[in-house]
Amino acid sequence: MSASLIYSNSIMTQDELKQAVARAAIDYVVDGEIIGVGTGSTANFFIDELAKIKDRIKGTVASSEATASRLRGHGIPVFDLNEVTSMAVYIDGADEITDSGAMIKGGGAALTREKIVASVSKKFVCIADGSKLVETLGKFPLPVEVIPMARASVMRQLALLGGQPRLRTKAGSDEAFITDNGGEIIDVVGLSITDPVALEEQINQIVGVIAVGLFAKAGANVCLLGTSEGVKTLTF
Repeated sequence: MSASLIYSNSIMTQDELKQAVARAAIDYVVDGEIIGVGTGSTANFFIDELAKIKDRIKGTVASSEATASRLRGHGIPVFDLNEVTSMAVYIDGADEITDSGAMIKGGGAALTREKIVASVSKKFVCIADGSKLVETLGKFPLPVEVIPMARASVMRQLALLGGQPRLRTKAGSDEAFITDNGGEIIDVVGLSITDPVALEEQINQIVGVIAVGLFAKAGANVCLLGTSEGVKTLTF
């Protein structure tokens, strides 16, 4: 890992830190190319910045319906991934990231599509505020997307890993939250993930799992980290 720092003398709010890394991420946009765009509050700030230079790019691939809607609202073309053979860069946030580039993602329930879009991109640039940098993954609940009929059996197997699996529900309801893919989300709390690559592979082998929100086997290549001292660039 290597790091550089763009300094700032002011104390910044969390939203201001997100805006700062979103602006810094524009430097990674490749003119004339299709850009992969993630999901979540930090990604939304990036979309707003991308709108300012939308004439410089061919278009985007979105990792969720919400992201696609926001991009189109700015007049930015959105391509179906099946129409795209490769992308120069994928830019997205993280719920947690380590100094090796391993991440937990999926707080916004778009982990499967995020993982798919990232896999087609040549470079993954993570944008996050400094609170997301951790020594060990797991304080943030680990999302696992599952086929609904397999929910109970997957939860039993996830419990054997040492965490407490909980079904994600709609706000103010006991009904399961449904993803863009028609899946359900199990959030596993209480984990201390010392070997994220191994755990990612283990959970992927559970029958009924669509995807796990561990991005470790293929993590970020660059992280733009918003701190009170400025935007810190980590390369992995």
